[in-house]
Amino acid sequence: PPGYWDILNRSRPSVGVDLKNPDAVELVLDLVESADGLIEGFRPGVAERLGVGPEECLARNKALVYGRMTGWGQDGPMAETAGHDIDYIAISGALWPLGRAHEAPVPPLNLVGDFGGGGMMLAFGMVAALLESARSGEGQVVDAAMVDGSASLMTIIYSFHAFGIWGEERGSNMLDTGAPFYEVYETSDGKYFACGGIEAKFYAELLEGLGLAGDDSLPDQMDRDQWPAMKERFAAVFRTKTRDEWAAIFDGTDACAEPVLSPWEAHEHPHNVARSTFVEVDGVVQPAPAPKFSRTPSAVSRPPSPPGADTVSGLVEWGVDEVTIAKLRESGALS
Repeated sequence: PPGYWDILNRSRPSVGVDLKNPDAVELVLDLVESADGLIEGFRPGVAERLGVGPEECLARNKALVYGRMTGWGQDGPMAETAGHDIDYIAISGALWPLGRAHEAPVPPLNLVGDFGGGGMMLAFGMVAALLESARSGEGQVVDAAMVDGSASLMTIIYSFHAFGIWGEERGSNMLDTGAPFYEVYETSDGKYFACGGIEAKFYAELLEGLGLAGDDSLPDQMDRDQWPAMKERFAAVFRTKTRDEWAAIFDGTDACAEPVLSPWEAHEHPHNVARSTFVEVDGVVQPAPAPKFSRTPSAVSRPPSPPGADTVSGLVEWGVDEVTIAKLRESGALS
């Protein structure tokens, strides 16, 4: 059915209201009175024009945490401009380092802007503000912008650069495929294997698994001038076996070396199986909720609903009586 595919909407009833209808606006404001938080993702100013902006909502509930999710933020010269993940991380400095030497930057799907710098930062901000509101009794607005959040995710790289251990050339540093021990290598079957043996003791185990331990011709691990040559040597070794053969060799070691699994096979990895990292809901394999809670474990309670499919049941659950719902439907406030 329509909407079934949108797994991000799982476990959430979908209530549809027409915010251009004054009765719908009043309904939202009534619901705000008993809400802890509200999140909106319109362009700046739209919620205000609709009558459900922070001023109206906080007037109904002074302890409300009002979350706002945008790409550029609520103000600034680009606040009204259209954009997508790739644009936000382009100007935040997060896109530039993602790629190999002498090649163009590679967009990291939409994980860094939309989800990391956007959704995760908004969730963190909402939780922090809700904790503060519970203590002070005062709500506030959380302005979560993907450009801000993705810039914040780069903080450690700014630290490395300031300390003099991160060069400005893409693909020449320890974490950006410049180092032979932090790289992805192709195996004999056309698949890939990931190495992350940064620390000396882990690097030693990586060399052991590759059959290079005890080779006096090897340069020092941190000899950056030798990194390109070492990458070629590692690549040649990895091409001698299949991905799964290397997985068996490194299994149980501290070499920080693991097979690169596709999203369609990751759910079969023994560690993911043991931790129930993936679940199957109505025949759809998908990541389980994360993180895990010891006392109040999360679970997927229901598959995603098409937009507006749960309007009546959702409002009833919120405490809206059926007579009011019927009037709202008659006035066109419900979609």
